[in-house]
Amino acid sequence: MFRLWAKIFKDNRMLKDTVIEDGSPDTRTHKVFRALDEVCCRFDLGKPIWLDATIHAFKRYDKARFYQDNFIESIDFDYLEIHVIEED
Repeated sequence: MFRLWAKIFKDNRMLKDTVIEDGSPDTRTHKVFRALDEVCCRFDLGKPIWLDATIHAFKRYDKARFYQDNFIESIDFDYLEIHVIEED
């Protein structure tokens, strides 16, 4: 089972969080993108852009933060953090 935990932070406080589960036999990359799409749908956000720094952090730590620079529209929080908490 693949599980991704998404959290929205503002002023060092977590405002919202959700866990996305995916039991499909797809690749890890597809699972991450599908989970991020689901997070954006649940939180009513536009899809963030994966910048080089975001990709590097995610590859290294299985965790990434999406700041205002990652979004096209304005956001009313400091950052969205995603973290892979379980993999098959």
